[in-house]
Formats: sequence, structure tokens, C-alpha cells
Amino acid sequence: MAHSETADMIQHTRRHATAADYVQLMKPRIMMLVVFTAVAGLVAAQSVSGASMNPIMAVIATLAVALGSGAAGAINMWYDADIDAVMTRTSTRPIPSGAVPREEALAMGLIMSGVSVLMMWLASNALAALLLAGSIAYYGWFYTMLLKRRTPQNIVIGGGAGAFPPVIGWAAVTGSAPLDAWILFAIIFMWTPPHFWALSLLAHKEYAKANVPMLPVARGAKATRNQIMIYSVLLAPLGLVPVVTGLGGMLYGVTAALFGAAFLLLAFKVWRSEAGDGDAPAADLKKAKGLFAFSILYLFVLFAMLIVEHGFAAYLPVTLV
Repeated sequence: MAHSETADMIQHTRRHATAADYVQLMKPRIMMLVVFTAVAGLVAAQSVSGASMNPIMAVIATLAVALGSGAAGAINMWYDADIDAVMTRTSTRPIPSGAVPREEALAMGLIMSGVSVLMMWLASNALAALLLAGSIAYYGWFYTMLLKRRTPQNIVIGGGAGAFPPVIGWAAVTGSAPLDAWILFAIIFMWTPPHFWALSLLAHKEYAKANVPMLPVARGAKATRNQIMIYSVLLAPLGLVPVVTGLGGMLYGVTAALFGAAFLLLAFKVWRSEAGDGDAPAADLKKAKGLFAFSILYLFVLFAMLIVEHGFAAYLPVTLV
């Protein structure tokens, strides 16, 4: 569906916007994960480098990351309004539902982008601000406008957008982005495909209806399940790399090993299932849904352990860190 056709359709379904509509434009669930991983990078950087950041400046830098994430979300919703209107699960979003005009969402995204980058620069340094600007452009332009509608590898290549936050948090403290920061980037980057493809197995008909070449649409469900398994096999040991470099302690290592094994088990069950096939049993669809839900928990727990080890090490038994 063309953008002009979407605009005409929305014009006939106009409704009054609420505060919740503008919050939804910023994709708050994604924002929370983005902020959490950025905080993990910020906390770990202070512990590893010995550098310190003024608490007020740290809060402002974190707020800048949140605004940047929200800005990218608003730009994404502005551009994707046409396919959001076609897909059932996104048709109630602020723009296709007629609550927020498309041009208003774009203006909001652009203004928030500028404000967030400026805030980061003033609160920390130029590198952190540059990385934040790059992450916004990566999601709002590179992934949304160039990749999403053109290649089934959109999620693989576009995964870098959500992987920047811990690097940004680290750079905000030290003004640099060392290997440990990029290891955290790599974990999120490798986590993104199996996480999102598990969801796409459930929503493949919606993507097909909107002509979006997600992997299940372009290559089929079996190929998608194979790719989920491959990326999961790569992710599980990658999650343990922080232990090798010293970034993660024993608490992190045990957690990463256990949750990595559980991730592999769930991915294996999806691989053996018929999830995404036209006549897939409900039990197989449940396996894909289970992997999607657990993947969120997996990433949250790994980064939570880093925050605990580096932010609360003084309160933990020595044997755990």
C-alpha cells in the first residue's frame, strides 16, 4: 500500500490523540530494553576502567538514550504507516488508527533525535553523542527505509541498531569504546535474529500481506527455523565471552551458561517443530512463542548480572564475582 493511499485511509478514521498515543509512537517496550542495556554498559565501564561519572550527568545520558530510542521509534512508525495499516497487530498504532498525523510523528522523531544527541554531548562527550546519532540513523533510516522492505536479511543487518546502547553507555563514561563494549554489542547483535524470527514465524502471514520480505515469507518457515538454530548455537557461547575477558564474573558466567543452554533447548524445539508452516499444530506455534518470550528474559538476565556484579560487587560474596 502506498503512503498516499494510507494517508487517505487515515484521514477517514481520524480520532483524538491521547498522551498514550505519543508514548506508543516511541515504542516504549523497545526503549526499556535499550535503556537497560545502555545502563549496563555505563555501570560496567565505571567498574572496569576506574573512571567515574557524575550521577546527574549519568542520569541525563541515560535519558538521552531513551529519547534517542523513542525518536527512532517515531521515525519508524512514520515511514511504516502504510504497512502498519495493513497488518492486524499494528493497525491500532497511533498513525494507522488516525490519532497522530504522519507528519507530526516525523517532526517528533526529528526533534527528539536532535535533542537526545545534544543532551548526550553536553552530559558526556562527542563519541557517545556520535554513537547515539549513528544508532538513531541506523534504525530510522538504514533498517527502516533501506533494509526492511528490500531483503530477508533485514533483521540480521539491522540488528546493529539495537546493539549500540551498551557501547554508547560505555563511551559516555570513558570517551572510548574498548573490546568489552563491542563484546556486549556482539551479544545483542547475535541475539536479535533468533529473537525476531521466532516472532516472525507467528506473524508471517501478516508480513506477507504487507509485502515485507521477512525470512519466513521470502525463504519459508523451514529455512527460518534452520537460521534460528544456527544463530542460537553461535549466541550461547558468545554469551560466555565476557567471562574470558574478565568483564563477567562467576555469577554472570553461571547465569550465562544456564540461560544459554535453555535458549539452545528452546531453539532446538522450534527447529524440530513445524512452526510457521501453514498447517502447523498449535503446540508448535506455542514453541515459537515460548522462544520469543524467553529470548527477552535471556538478554535481560545477562545484562542484569553485569549490573549486579559491577554495580553491587561490594555487597556480594567474593566467590560470586
